[in-house]
Amino acid sequence: MPYPSNIKPSDIVEVTLSPQGGELYAVFVYKVSKIVQPSLDYGLALGIDHGVNNWLTCVPNTGKQGFIVDGKQLKAFNQLYHKEVAKTKKGKPEGFWNNHLNRLTGKRNRQMHDATNKAAKFIIDYCLSEKIGNIVFGWNKGQSQRMEMGRKNNQNFATIPTGKLKERLKQLCSSYGIHFHETEESYTSKSSFFDNDALHVFGERPESWKASGKRIKRGLYVTLRGFHISSDANGACNILKKVALEIGITLSKISVNCCQILDRVYLWKRSKEQKKQRKSTAACCRGNSSRLNRLVKIESPSS
Repeated sequence: MPYPSNIKPSDIVEVTLSPQGGELYAVFVYKVSKIVQPSLDYGLALGIDHGVNNWLTCVPNTGKQGFIVDGKQLKAFNQLYHKEVAKTKKGKPEGFWNNHLNRLTGKRNRQMHDATNKAAKFIIDYCLSEKIGNIVFGWNKGQSQRMEMGRKNNQNFATIPTGKLKERLKQLCSSYGIHFHETEESYTSKSSFFDNDALHVFGERPESWKASGKRIKRGLYVTLRGFHISSDANGACNILKKVALEIGITLSKISVNCCQILDRVYLWKRSKEQKKQRKSTAACCRGNSSRLNRLVKIESPSS
């Protein structure tokens, strides 16, 4: 068996052969050089709100614009997988499985693993380049078990490996000296960050409470003063707000402009058809206030 090109044979400590889905995987355990701790500012933080089409919406408190890690490609891979599985199992008895389904599942799992590593590495590299010392991840424990968004939405949400990504981010943060914070995200989407709405813990919201702003369409939030911003960016700002006092950060540099035009990060290169469709959409939406994603290509990181 040839050695992986990125590992020196002398660094390998252990090799484990693991059968999975009809295939044999080699798991290499190897020594890594000690990471030099970078110089970070622990007064800076990156808030992360997760979703489906916008897998991760990230807003820093540095005063710079946020960005979105695209989830549409990931969703398309999952939808194709479920479609092929349903097609293969059609007319077959319950519990039917074969080698073709094993290969499909293995390919899909590798795609999800690749996406997890690429997204985590991109976020870590961004924090290191901006000297951001904190990552705040919005997460409600057990959310995958109590979803009631309809069969299709439940499938899309549950099969995207956000939980694994969160754990991978936490692991990388410990290696680079970045503080990882996990907070529940109740009412972060409804409350208006720029109107200083109160943020309540789930189950403790007063009956008289009402948000100052509102979401008028998918992805678009309007504040009390009429500012149009990304609803996911508003959620990311509120996630930062939930822990601001606890971790000692200020949010005064976050402006409306930071949450209006968001760069979209693609984990894989897009096909010519996808690029053409994106340009066509941009031409139709030019000048529309609901257009919240900057149409700029950002090179995806290597895994």
